[in-house]
Amino acid sequence: MNTTKYIFVTGGVSSSLGKGIIAASLAKLLQARGYRVTIQKLDPYINVDPGTLNPYEHGECYVTDDGAETDLDLGHYERFLNVSTSQANNVTTGRIYQSVIEKERRGEFLGKTVQVIPHITNEIKERVQLLGNTGEYDIVITEIGGTVGDIESLPYIEAVRQLKWELGDDNALVIHLTLVPYLSAAGELKTKPTQHSVKTLMESGIRADILVCRTEHELSDDLKRKLALFCNVKKEAVIQSIDASTIYDVPNMMLDEGLDTVTLQKLNLTEAKNPDLTRWNQFLKRHKNPKGKVCIGLIGKYVELQDSYKSILEAFIHAGAENEVKVEVKAIHSEHIDAKTIERELSELDGILVAPGFGERGIEGKIEAVRYAREHKLPFLGICLGMQMAVIEYARTVLGLKDANSTEMDEHTTHPVISLMEDQKSVTMKGGTMRLGAWKCELKPGSLVEGIYDTQMIAERHRHRYEFNSTYRDQLDKAGMVATGINPDTGLVEIVEIPSHPWFVGVQYHPEYKSTVANPHPLFVAFVKAAHEHAKEK
Repeated sequence: MNTTKYIFVTGGVSSSLGKGIIAASLAKLLQARGYRVTIQKLDPYINVDPGTLNPYEHGECYVTDDGAETDLDLGHYERFLNVSTSQANNVTTGRIYQSVIEKERRGEFLGKTVQVIPHITNEIKERVQLLGNTGEYDIVITEIGGTVGDIESLPYIEAVRQLKWELGDDNALVIHLTLVPYLSAAGELKTKPTQHSVKTLMESGIRADILVCRTEHELSDDLKRKLALFCNVKKEAVIQSIDASTIYDVPNMMLDEGLDTVTLQKLNLTEAKNPDLTRWNQFLKRHKNPKGKVCIGLIGKYVELQDSYKSILEAFIHAGAENEVKVEVKAIHSEHIDAKTIERELSELDGILVAPGFGERGIEGKIEAVRYAREHKLPFLGICLGMQMAVIEYARTVLGLKDANSTEMDEHTTHPVISLMEDQKSVTMKGGTMRLGAWKCELKPGSLVEGIYDTQMIAERHRHRYEFNSTYRDQLDKAGMVATGINPDTGLVEIVEIPSHPWFVGVQYHPEYKSTVANPHPLFVAFVKAAHEHAKEK
């Protein structure tokens, strides 16, 4: 008999309250008590996945080992739990409907009229229980995207209602995250929005078991009693989630509030051991008490929205703590970099990271930033498009191939040092067709990266269509830009270095996706260390 327990996290009053962080924090606490936990995200939008969404629209697209393009919340889940997620951890309305329509076309519904209830809700229930049925997890936490009352969320809420009834109170519970706003004119916190939100949830047939209240000010005992009374929960199930200085404080805050304790009581898991957060708190201590500081320039073209580079920013936090330094990230729009502004923008930096991206906008600014880092001996890390820009800059400046480019930017360039991958040339569909997921990479003995990884074979996550054109490999190699990471199966160049430079690495993959609190990514750790040494020399 399957004894997996299910926790559903819904949101009310406002979006962006941090359901993903609350889900990840609770999962961390349950994991620290010895339970095997995973988290999934159900997204109400009709896109099949976020792979075709503009970063300004949805933040970064996170990629899993098995090649799923997913919501950025899965990044939080992995960073907190140090457990890999997969295709099954992110489900969108588009994927649900696509699956149901394909079943209907195959005749699987035996001529029945296909409807939201039961067909769509059954598909949702199936997806929710997919992870639980593997036997790998004791507890599955499911975060429902959007806000209660949204039209697009209704099938998910109905599926949760049915599941809760089918599984029973000991095996499923609902945590409802709401906002308790502070009205400065009245000088008080207001509970009415939360009451309305809980009422909306109850109108859908679901009673919240636990209320988590986002707030800027402490909730008094009287306020908690009032919320408990009018929202039909016990007082100990009213949990305060006050604004934190860092998301990594939230597990400890939830521990103090007893979120894990009340959750385990409601799921009838009363024999849990005390949570062991030793490693987590060691990381927090180093993060909050840095012994030095470095300033890294993040050169990108979506810098107005921080979430566009979420995993990179978090990887810097992990690497900073590991080096016991504070990493100040200066976001610089690549469109604002040219010969006139470059000195002003980059002269104070201790290191430069040229970020991933697509399309030709802001490309020349990225190339200028690479040149500056190379000529001024600044520690440099290029990721995906950033690595490609490093190759283009070197080909233009050092090899003298003035019109060297990527065929993504100029399909008629006479020196396509970056070109469309062979298996991409026949691809017409945009969604889910890039080179995705974890691929092997063999590191050159004696190279900088081999020393950093301390192994010769690695696997890193990819998301790209264009690649290093191996026709130019010998030329670049002789001129001082060396390919030090190669895919053993395809021969694809994954990593380039300049051995004559103090620290210059370009990688075709996305190392930021694999950085976690427990395992900071070695490339980021080494990059921050190099930047810190540069800062000390200055």
